[in-house]
Amino acid sequence: MMGARSDTVSPPEPRSVGELADRLQRPGSVALVLPRLALPYLQVAEALAALGASATRDALVRLLGVADEEGAPRLDAALEVLADHALVWSDGNGTLHMAAPLRQAWEAPLGLDPPVSELLAGVTSEDLRGMLAALGIKPPGTKRQRLTDLVDHHSDPDRVTAVVARAPAATRELLERLADPEFRRRQSVMFGAPGPGAGPGARWALDRGLLVQDRQRYGPARMPAQVALALRGPDWRAPFEPVPPLARLLPVTTEEVEREAAAAVTAFAAHASSVLSVCAAKPPVRLKSGGVGVRELVRIGKAAQCDETVLRVVLETAYAAGLLARDGDLVPVTAAYDAWAELEPGERIPLLLRTWWSLPLTPAQTRDEEGKSAPALAGKPPCNGCVQARHGLLAAAANLPADRGARQASEDLGPLVAWHRPLADQLPQDTTPFATVIREAELLGVLARGALSGIGAALLADDAEELLAGTRRLLPAATETALIGADLTAVATGTPSARLTALLDSVADREAGGTASVWRFSPGSVRRALDTGRSPDGITADLTAVAAGPLPQPLSYLIADTARRHGHVRLAPAACVIHGEEPALLAELTVHRKLAGLGLRQLAPTVLISRTPLDKTLAALRAEGYAPVAETADGTVRIEKAEQHRAAAPVPSPRAARGTAGAQRPVARMKRGRESADGLRALAVRLRESPATSPAPDPDNGVPFGTDTEEIIAGYASALSLADVRQLAHAVDAGQAITIEYVAASGSHTVRSLSDLDLDPPYLRAWCHLRNDERVFTLSRVQSVMPAQDRG
Repeated sequence: MMGARSDTVSPPEPRSVGELADRLQRPGSVALVLPRLALPYLQVAEALAALGASATRDALVRLLGVADEEGAPRLDAALEVLADHALVWSDGNGTLHMAAPLRQAWEAPLGLDPPVSELLAGVTSEDLRGMLAALGIKPPGTKRQRLTDLVDHHSDPDRVTAVVARAPAATRELLERLADPEFRRRQSVMFGAPGPGAGPGARWALDRGLLVQDRQRYGPARMPAQVALALRGPDWRAPFEPVPPLARLLPVTTEEVEREAAAAVTAFAAHASSVLSVCAAKPPVRLKSGGVGVRELVRIGKAAQCDETVLRVVLETAYAAGLLARDGDLVPVTAAYDAWAELEPGERIPLLLRTWWSLPLTPAQTRDEEGKSAPALAGKPPCNGCVQARHGLLAAAANLPADRGARQASEDLGPLVAWHRPLADQLPQDTTPFATVIREAELLGVLARGALSGIGAALLADDAEELLAGTRRLLPAATETALIGADLTAVATGTPSARLTALLDSVADREAGGTASVWRFSPGSVRRALDTGRSPDGITADLTAVAAGPLPQPLSYLIADTARRHGHVRLAPAACVIHGEEPALLAELTVHRKLAGLGLRQLAPTVLISRTPLDKTLAALRAEGYAPVAETADGTVRIEKAEQHRAAAPVPSPRAARGTAGAQRPVARMKRGRESADGLRALAVRLRESPATSPAPDPDNGVPFGTDTEEIIAGYASALSLADVRQLAHAVDAGQAITIEYVAASGSHTVRSLSDLDLDPPYLRAWCHLRNDERVFTLSRVQSVMPAQDRG
């Protein structure tokens, strides 16, 4: 259980079984585990939520229709999985209980409202008497007895259907429509007070408790779950699909899968190398609205010779891994890139693969919800459903029969992903379910021939060592040489080394990438190399060193001819030009010691250039006693007018922006922070040996808090449990990030991820990742605390 709910045993470790149980009941903790559950487990949980607090296994068997010898064991297996996740448990008397946050995950489980006992809990005794009388039942004397009789009546399907059969036609039609689960899924039906505007027949049903509305006749009229189930009939069953859907399969061999995976990951490694080398030479420019726009993506893709899907995957994974970082309006490579580029291809790719595995977005998403082109590196909110789509895909592929692969991965694996991760996000751009994430997996070599490859299995098992061994096995060593042909092309098979890539990028234009990279030499590309200060002999020597054979004569001629014409016309930088009719005077200016800082240079007897802007040069000459005049762009004398200065109204200086823009982030460690198996076993032993509950801290009676920070927070954060107090205090003391549920002064509930915590009772100052700014939080308004979730 602790392995399945690792967030509940994160530091500080629980000190008792009671504190562990408190953590297991956190809504945030339950919300983390739900997206990881397969369809049958969610279906069983929803059925339990529909049955209410008195659910039993027998009632669940009847509702799901699994009384046969095949269905019952599958139901028990689903209940066991839910129990392993501490979501459902039995009390030993046949009653099944579920975590309260799990029950609240569905507003109307199975399209059913709460049971009659819950809906009528706030109804007056007189109202209950009226309902029983309308049903033809003699009302007993107390409210509890009346409620019991009404529950007994509505729990008998035959009695309910008999009452509805006597109802007016409009009422029968209304009740049958409300009981229909398809209708409930299509729309939400709202009822006002009986009278004008109310649904036809609603009053008759409300008088008999077949529909229930609050005493103020406000809000929707709801149908008790027992009534809806009775009207659905004895043959209606809640959905339960314990077996994944069938997929069209083809026989494949391990060798075929690994061969295709090797080709895919080799091509991706080469593309990643070329994309990042392009970014190193000219960093991507960000849009004012954020992210890298389509125009810039086209530029990088053309230079790196890769399509948009591959380009987006490389950029997003490299950024999350710390190889790229924002720096103002640019996204340059970081120092970590230089070390990464020197690695062999088989050692580079695991970083990008592990990053992709936990990336909280779908990098190949090209369209937003409105169908517009989406920028890359736009800083989208974390998407756990995107992570689960990826995990569900690999889980689905891992569960295919041995030596079998999906016939069409983009079509046949989508339904399996939906079964393994029903809460995973599907992109609006996908024409078939999960087509984009399937395409990503194929590009990375994680999925090949419709089956899970070896590196895909290593990702699924979170085995970093096996992943590294797999990529080393599949990817050849970096290519250090290129085949340079007489057609002025250079071809490098596999993944070119960083040195070879840098050399060929500097003297040639890339034409193709992938399993083989192709460059073409041209007068323009050679001139580009000469412009960097390299000599023709140096270029020839460098190319000879990496050529697989002798340097072709056409390339030698091209280098020599381009160098012969290079530099015949020269341009000099100048901020302004000084000219006059007296050569002696201009010569005097060039040797004047106090004017040396202007950077004057004589181009002709009557022409000087200055590296200093015109106005500063003009002021410097006048300060030394000269009387120059300034010219306009058309050569006429500039007329100078005295400027009137006005003091600006004082404004408060803006607070310095806070964040990490421009900082080079280290390469992220993508190994997920799970407790080791030995550590979990040791913790379980300690919890078994400890008291069931820890005594509540009470310094006045000799029961101290664990730390002073805990005592301070407990004094102000009245809404927090002891476990939450300990979690928040640990985050403050350890300087760790935290996630809180917070109620603002306006009454709105928000979930905030905080870092850089500074305790200032009764306030908590922190950097809020939701607002991307520093915020002050009142401790008494903090409702719950959770460890900050790893976002890749």
